[in-house]
Amino acid sequence: MTYPEYKQPLDYAQLATDVRASWEANGIFEKSVSSREGQPTFVFYEGPPSANGQPGIHHVMARAVKDIFCRYQTQLGKQVPRKGGWDTHGLPIELQVEKELGITKEDIGHKISVEDYNQRCRETVMRFKAQWDELTQQMGYWVDLDDPYITFEP
Repeated sequence: MTYPEYKQPLDYAQLATDVRASWEANGIFEKSVSSREGQPTFVFYEGPPSANGQPGIHHVMARAVKDIFCRYQTQLGKQVPRKGGWDTHGLPIELQVEKELGITKEDIGHKISVEDYNQRCRETVMRFKAQWDELTQQMGYWVDLDDPYITFEP
């Protein structure tokens, strides 16, 4: 295997972009899981963030620590499925939707149907999911975003 020669000064942003593109093109995360089929497992369920708020630096720090444990277990030869997830906790979302709609709990079922209210809550809770997905990929955090668990789903 040959490695590219990098000249000084390094363009770290471009290097990160190249590595990410290579990982994605070659399915490296998926291979890190599938190549260890039949080995002992270390299962990781992400303590899920809520996608109703923008990600911040504290999320990057927490995810870096989580990723270290998963990668270490992978290096030990274990199969490490990493299931992403979304916390869709109720009350903060409900209050946010009520504020946006200018209603109170008493208005639900009168000014807005329960079905429409619930749909609005589902949309609101996932408002920043695309930003979360981009951050996840940008930082090289390996977790399955294609089949996440979502706490409002059965």
